[in-house]
Formats: sequence, C-alpha cells, structure tokens
Amino acid sequence: MANKSEKPTDTPTRSLTTSSTSLKGEMNSKIVLSTSLGDIHVTLFADKAPASVANFLGYVESGFYDGVIFHRVIPGFMIQGGGFDKDMQQKKTREPVINEASNGLRNTRGTLAMARTSDPNSATSQFFVNLVDNPFLDHSDRDPGYTVFGEVTSGMEVVDKIAAVATETRQMYENVPVMPVFITSAKRFLFQ
Repeated sequence: MANKSEKPTDTPTRSLTTSSTSLKGEMNSKIVLSTSLGDIHVTLFADKAPASVANFLGYVESGFYDGVIFHRVIPGFMIQGGGFDKDMQQKKTREPVINEASNGLRNTRGTLAMARTSDPNSATSQFFVNLVDNPFLDHSDRDPGYTVFGEVTSGMEVVDKIAAVATETRQMYENVPVMPVFITSAKRFLFQ
C-alpha cells in the first residue's frame, strides 16, 4: 500500500486559467491511450469536469502525449504520466486548470485524475490512473482533492501490467520504471 502522505504531483509555475473550449459533444468522448504495453480505453466526464476534460483533450489533439512516459509507478496506489519524455525531461505545458474535485466523482480503481502540486489549481498535462480506491485523494472539507475526469473502460489489465514494472530512483525522481513505458499515441473517438 502506498504511503498516504504521497500524492500525485505536477510542477507548473504559471497562472490559473479556465478553459473556454466548447464542450459540445465532449461528454461522449472516448480516448485510446496506446502504450508500449497495450491499449487503455478511457471515457471522459465532461459533464462533471468540463475544464479538466477540455484541458486533457487539448493535449490529446495536439499530439502532446505521443512519446511521453509513465514516469511514476507505485503498486497499490497509482500510475502517473503525461509530462516527461524518456530522458525525464519535462515537456512545456499550457496554463493550469481550475480544480474540479468537488464534482462528486471519487478516486476509485480505474479512474483518471489530474496530478497537481500542493496548489489545488495547478494541474496541467499530468494525470494518473488509480490502481485502488484512494478516498484520501477525494475532495473533503479538509482537502481540495484531485479532480477525477475519466475512467478506464477497457485495458485495466494494461494498467495493472504497467503497475507491475520494476522501478528505480532516477535523478531526483522516485518510482520511475527501469524500462520506460511509453504512451505511443493518444487518440479521441466520439460515440453516440
């Protein structure tokens, strides 16, 4: 089990923005994250986390996630990616989005949530997939929480495979896969 004081992190230093992107049709968006270990199919919750979904889709549609790695893997907790290349160089991101963790969605097994710093409104490109139910990451009176914005609908076996890879400390980063696990592409699909 992960140390409950550990939380997914991101490292933005820019000002907060909300998305002005139209969400028409995005409630029905599905994403396929093709990884070096298989495909992960995700349904996004634009009705509950509109700014986070618009933000994520902006990165997907720009090709930002193609070639990034899952840079933090903690069995019994989560896998995190969306910000670093194979050499652990952080990619330049857009402005952070507002925290939407009070949307009623919970950090349960298979959900996707935005990674952030200790500033609740600092999420940019990094996201994580919960490997177990992580209620300590949910919004509460004492904690702003981590915004859940999607859910794995197919490919949890791939997520679990990623969670099982050997990790090491690289530079100042802990829990980095010894052999990089890449997101080779991220594609959006619409369904009725």
